[in-house]
Amino acid sequence: MNDQLPEEKPEALVFKYELDASPQKLWRALTIPEFRARWLPDLAESEPEEGATIPEKQISYKMREKVPPFLETQVIFRIADNDDGTAMLTIIHQLTDARIRQQRDAANSNHVLMMIAA
Repeated sequence: MNDQLPEEKPEALVFKYELDASPQKLWRALTIPEFRARWLPDLAESEPEEGATIPEKQISYKMREKVPPFLETQVIFRIADNDDGTAMLTIIHQLTDARIRQQRDAANSNHVLMMIAA
């Protein structure tokens, strides 16, 4: 029998990239739909989330899968300046779909199951 606890699922996927572009150029690529469609086609038609945008520093988009179960996710792009004029891009991708976030009791939770008579 295995006494180890299962690993918790991470809340988000985080990717960091050092890019050979200025932060201003990267910001334009993330915010202008025609540019965004070239390298992020799934976000081409998405609108930024209100209240989650910090001009030239952070922008957030909601995505929905095109195939069942049509899960919703949030993608956050953060831009930081490097000392040499290039940009550090951090991408945070997290599952936000309420159907997944619901806590469910384990099958062996020892809760008393009661049925209501009709």
